[in-house]
Amino acid sequence: MGPKKKKKSGGKKKLSKAERIRIQKEEEERRLKEEEEARLRAEQEEAERFEKERLEQEKREKLEAKVMAGADTGRRNLHATTEVPRQAEVEDQERRGSELTELHALEENFLSAMQWKEEYRAYAKWEHYIGCDGSPDPAVPQEINTFMSLWREDQNKDIEFVIEKGNKVLNLINKLDFLLLDTPLNELPEKNVIQYQESILDLQSLLHQKYNEATENLLKKANTYADSDSGNMAMVIKDKNVTFCIWANLKKNPRFKNHTFCEADYGFDLPKSLAVSDVAVRILHTHYDHVSPLHHILPLHLMQELSKIRSDLVLEVTEEEKEKEEGERKSEKESDLANEEESYSPGGKSGISFKEDSKSDADENEMMGEEPDKKSESFNTVSQVQISTLQEETNEKEEEIIDENIVDLRQFAPLGGVYHIDALKLPPQAKQVKGWIMVELLDMGLETYPYPPESEESKDVTYPQIGITVQLLDTVIYFEEPTVARWDTAGKQWRTDGISNINYKMEEKQVSFEMDSFYTVALLQDLHLNMPYQSWELRPTDIDELFLTVVTAFAEVQIQIKGNQCMLSSIIVEKGEVLSYLTGRWTTPVGLTIALKKAGVNIFPAEYSHKYVYVNKKTPLAEIRAYQQMALSASAFAFSWSKWNLESGEDQVVFKVSEHLNQDLVKDEDWSLYMFNGQRAQRLKISETSEAFSEELAEETEFHSTFYHMIKDFASEQAIERVKKASYLFTDVVYQLLLGTRVLTYS
Repeated sequence: MGPKKKKKSGGKKKLSKAERIRIQKEEEERRLKEEEEARLRAEQEEAERFEKERLEQEKREKLEAKVMAGADTGRRNLHATTEVPRQAEVEDQERRGSELTELHALEENFLSAMQWKEEYRAYAKWEHYIGCDGSPDPAVPQEINTFMSLWREDQNKDIEFVIEKGNKVLNLINKLDFLLLDTPLNELPEKNVIQYQESILDLQSLLHQKYNEATENLLKKANTYADSDSGNMAMVIKDKNVTFCIWANLKKNPRFKNHTFCEADYGFDLPKSLAVSDVAVRILHTHYDHVSPLHHILPLHLMQELSKIRSDLVLEVTEEEKEKEEGERKSEKESDLANEEESYSPGGKSGISFKEDSKSDADENEMMGEEPDKKSESFNTVSQVQISTLQEETNEKEEEIIDENIVDLRQFAPLGGVYHIDALKLPPQAKQVKGWIMVELLDMGLETYPYPPESEESKDVTYPQIGITVQLLDTVIYFEEPTVARWDTAGKQWRTDGISNINYKMEEKQVSFEMDSFYTVALLQDLHLNMPYQSWELRPTDIDELFLTVVTAFAEVQIQIKGNQCMLSSIIVEKGEVLSYLTGRWTTPVGLTIALKKAGVNIFPAEYSHKYVYVNKKTPLAEIRAYQQMALSASAFAFSWSKWNLESGEDQVVFKVSEHLNQDLVKDEDWSLYMFNGQRAQRLKISETSEAFSEELAEETEFHSTFYHMIKDFASEQAIERVKKASYLFTDVVYQLLLGTRVLTYS
């Protein structure tokens, strides 16, 4: 065995301690150098960023100072880093003064519309007076009382006559409903409101009384209408406002304890005890609701926000005119001083509480040495009344509904009318005896048949249920299966107990259920199913013409506005277009609101709706003034929903705007984003597809005190000319619908 070979070393040469120290020192120096370079680079970037922000802030402050020139000086100088030169301030005051003057000239459209409507109502009343068509004026107590007295005395109890006469009564009730909703409060004193309400209740009561009398008259001769197969009486009368079904148990054969009215698809299934009794069953389906409390059908404590606004406006103008006349009797100097104090003092005699923004508007006019136009000043007051109206909470204490069986009529409402389902005592029938027709006469009138029996022994006994099948109206749309409720006469409320085994056949428009007694029944739908809206768009098609489209979770509602009228253009659901009978009918905003609500399409929030649906809360100042200025420019500019309205906070509204002078749809690239808080408008740099919300101004833009002048910077002469030529009635209708739908809050 030979000698071993020496193994070669495969690693690096081992560093000495001095070399390791040197390398570590070099690495530490390199690290420190890199950190210093990074620090200097960060400081430089921070300085550049700070300088950029400072320049942007300076620019923004100058623009804000420009738009608010003439406003409260202290508020304008919150940032002491920048001061606006005196000459520029004077120029900005002049510009703001001219902007306000131009805006006030446009805002007079609302006052002109108010005056036109007042004259139109007077003219319509005169036309009815000279028409002499025999129909009473429901607003005149003597005429409506005479009409009711004559019908009470009328002994014609034929059911078809009652139905025909009932249609006239319904027409009178509808007129009173419309008067209560459409007439401004200054034209409708409180005593008139009470009178109209009493007349409505009296007419409703009289109409139902006449249906009972006609039913009694029909049952007295039921055997003359007996069916040849069953021997019982069955009759159906259908009308546009009522479906009348009646069945009389003449043979008392237990085999015929159920019946279906084939002409109307209504039916019932009686317990055996009733099938062998002298009983009649009436299903009176009134396509209207005369059962629910009147204040839930007509929200008279609101009387529509627009009506209250205009009422306060007229009162304000009248008060100002009186004070002005008194002032003119004094010296010119004293008169001027008095007018100045009244016009600009925040504690003026108008009795209206102004916000800081209103005060600043007055101060602006005062600093410019100008007295604003009286009508324009009054319309500015209208905005404040509107704002306080939206903020005002109802004075009535809201009763908390503890019983889960009680229906909350602020959240639900009867849809498709009311079903009066009654068991009636069958009166003695006429008999033929030796050539004579004999009938026993009773003075009891129409009597109900008690079920379950009213006796001490029956209290602890469970009685069989009554089966009922009802047909839904084709003139309404149910977006969900409705809630079946019965009317509690004692409690004056709708309840869900006492009704069981509900079976829905929505395709066939049928609902069947069981009851433990005979009740007045209604099918109720949630009032807020279509809120909040998914999107909305206001698109002009010509001068004084546009479409308002509101897209909800269930439907797309399109309303056309033309001149001083509006109409439903279409309602499209998943299965296609529905409620075609409503489309193509020109009416007023109030008329359209009533029609859509009755049809089950509610896109008109009430004052309590925010409690039942998510609301994108906005300050009334921003919301109301946005609606006003959108309406003023709606003949030439399209407006639409923006997702950034959810991110802009309560004080500001954001929406899309595009100049639009043709009938085509607005292209996505044509939209621009604008933000408005009631006092300041700006065009945003972001788009609808941006990743995050930013209030940064668009390039080459500035602030304006009004939204109208903001879009005017980018508008063509043709568009501005169309805005100026727009009819004041058209502007008013657009404003009413925007205020009624409140698209900026409920989207």
